[in-house]
Amino acid sequence: MKLLFFGDDFRLGVLNRQGQVVDVSDVVKDIPHVDAQGLISGLIERFDQYKSRLQDAADKGQGQALDRLRVRPPLPHPSNIICMAVNYMEDGTRSEPAPINAFMKSPTAVIGPGETMVLPDVAATIFEGEAELAVVIGKRASRVSQADAMSYVFGYTNFIDGSARGMVPAAQSFYQMKSRDTFAPIGPLLVTADEIPDVNKVPIKLWNSGVLYQSFNTDDMAHKIPRCIEWVTAIHTLEPGDILATGTNHRGLNPFMDGDVIELECEGLGRLRINVRDDLKRTWARETRLQRQEKGLDGTTPQLSGKYAEVKVG
Repeated sequence: MKLLFFGDDFRLGVLNRQGQVVDVSDVVKDIPHVDAQGLISGLIERFDQYKSRLQDAADKGQGQALDRLRVRPPLPHPSNIICMAVNYMEDGTRSEPAPINAFMKSPTAVIGPGETMVLPDVAATIFEGEAELAVVIGKRASRVSQADAMSYVFGYTNFIDGSARGMVPAAQSFYQMKSRDTFAPIGPLLVTADEIPDVNKVPIKLWNSGVLYQSFNTDDMAHKIPRCIEWVTAIHTLEPGDILATGTNHRGLNPFMDGDVIELECEGLGRLRINVRDDLKRTWARETRLQRQEKGLDGTTPQLSGKYAEVKVG
């Protein structure tokens, strides 16, 4: 099932077999909640009780064209957003997986389709966004084994991991780089796990203003989803509706700049489209990390113009 929120009041919809959105808000109105996140988390917890009713409503209801609706983030304010770090083999260029690691993003970083990632006035060396498939947790998960891990997965959504690279001091880099407002675009859909035939073989593509920059497959993932869930839940509990982003292949990363239109599509999860705004109008060369490596250059492309262009940061 493909779930989404739409409208100013976060109506719950199901994308039907004809690709139209059917309002199913009345089906779930008895789920206790105070906001949209509470509603979707409550639905996830009780999905077995509501699945057939939702499907029936979707089959019989009047559909609306998806592109005529204001689609909202399917998980507006999850209690946890966990992002796996350096979790791809980079097309076989890594000799072995990096040690398993992760970081957290603030729930206030979430934005939805059509919204804007705002680049802050900070001395970052570059701004990037990482194309990722995100796991959505289906039930409370604590000390979960790899063998049982996939039973804790409710579904999946597109996820862009916004990054302000090169922040100093280095000891504070992840927090300053990753947890900024608007740096966690997700959506447009929350797709239940049964809709994805093999999550270990999902093509992922990211376009910047119509140009394809990232194109890789989840089969290149270093630490697979069961291992990630096992490791994270050994540290702390995950709740229904929490997000576990599974990492990216860094070779296609490219600078995000003012006016860019970013599109992400993990196959089967719809296409997420967002805008980028930088009031400082900073610029970088349009090149990927791989393109720099092929030129024998290290690191990310240097800033060309705008505030901080001459500032040397680590």
